[in-house]
Amino acid sequence: MKSVARQRLRVVVLGGGYAGTMAALRLAPYARVTLVDPGDRFTERVRLHELAAGRPEVDHSRAAMLRGTGIEHLAARATALDPGARAVHTDCGRTLLYDRLVYALGSHTDLGGTGPAGAGDRAPWERAFTAESAAALHKRLRDGPGALAVVGGGLTGIEMAAEIAEAHPGWQVRLLTGGEIGGGLSARGRAHVRTVLGRLQVRVEEGRRIAGGDAVDADAVLWTGAMAAAGGLARDAGLDTDPATGRILVDAALRSASHPDIYAAGDAAAARTPRAGALRMSCATALPTGSQVAGAIIAESRGTEPRPLSYGFFVQCVSLGRHDGLIQSVRGDDTPRERVLTGRPAARVKEQVVRNAVRVLRLAARRPDVIPLIPGIG
Repeated sequence: MKSVARQRLRVVVLGGGYAGTMAALRLAPYARVTLVDPGDRFTERVRLHELAAGRPEVDHSRAAMLRGTGIEHLAARATALDPGARAVHTDCGRTLLYDRLVYALGSHTDLGGTGPAGAGDRAPWERAFTAESAAALHKRLRDGPGALAVVGGGLTGIEMAAEIAEAHPGWQVRLLTGGEIGGGLSARGRAHVRTVLGRLQVRVEEGRRIAGGDAVDADAVLWTGAMAAAGGLARDAGLDTDPATGRILVDAALRSASHPDIYAAGDAAAARTPRAGALRMSCATALPTGSQVAGAIIAESRGTEPRPLSYGFFVQCVSLGRHDGLIQSVRGDDTPRERVLTGRPAARVKEQVVRNAVRVLRLAARRPDVIPLIPGIG
C-alpha cells in the first residue's frame, strides 16, 4: 500500500446511481476517478413512480453533475472483472486498471425467473412492466384506459398504485399482494395507506400470490416484487456473494470479504451495522454507503485503518400521489414505531427528502470535504 499511497490512486467506480456517484464525488480530490456508467443522465430512481404517472423527466445531466470535479465518465458497461490483474473490461473495448474498485451497480426488480420481454434469458410476459420500464408504462397508460394490476404490496407497489390512480382516473387499478399491504409499516401507517388507496379507488387484494404476469387478468401488469442485486459480474469474478440476494459480502468498512481492494456500496453490498442490522436496498442507505467507501479508500491512502460503517434507520417516506403521503417513524433497525405523519404535510416532507438526495450530491461535487459532517450520510 505504501508504494500506491505515494501516487494518485486509480479508482474505478462501477455504477452511476446514488451510491456510485457519491463515492466518485467524494474521492475526486484524492484519486484519479473513472466512473463507468452507460447513461449520460443521472436518474432519480425514487421518482420512477412519478415518471410512470406522467412526470416529464426524473433525471439530470451527468456532465453537469461532474463538471469541475476531474472525474472521467466512461459511457460504457463493465463486461468482466479480473481481480488478479486489477482490471475492468468494458463493452466499448477499453480495459481499466485500478488500485481500488468501487462496485455500485445497484439492483433491479426480481422477476423470479420469468419476466417482461428483454429481460435477458427470462421468458417474456405480455403486457408487463417494472419500475425500470416506467417510461414505457406511461406510454401505455396514455394509449387508452383499461385495467392495471400492480403486483407487490411493498412501498414501491403502494407508491406506483397511488400515483397512477391519481394521475389516470380512467384506469381501473388493482394492487395484488401475497401478504399484507405495507408489511413493514405500523398499524396506523397501513391504515392510512388503505384509506388513501380506497379514496383513489385502488382495489387492494391481499393474500394473492401471483406466479407471473400472464397469470393476471388485466390490460397491463406492473411487477413490483422484491429487488435483486446486480451482482453477476462480482460472482463471475470470484467475489464472495450472498447466495440468496447476490449482494457482495463485505466487512464493516464495506471491503469485499474475499478481495479487500474492492469495495461495494448501495444495493450491491450486503452491508450491516450493529444498530441497523442488515441494510435494506434503498436510496436512504445508498448515499451513506457511497460516502463510507470513499472515506475508507481515503483513509487507506493515508495509511490508516478505515472506520466501520455506522448507520441506523430513522423514517420510511411513502408518496401517496401528489397531495398525500406517509412518513413512518422507525427504530434504528427499521422496525416501525406507531408515530406517523400523514396527508399534505407528509407529502411535502417526502418531496424535500427526495430533493435533498440530489442536493447532497451537488454539494459533494462542490465541497466533498463537507459530506462527512452531514448526519446520516457522512
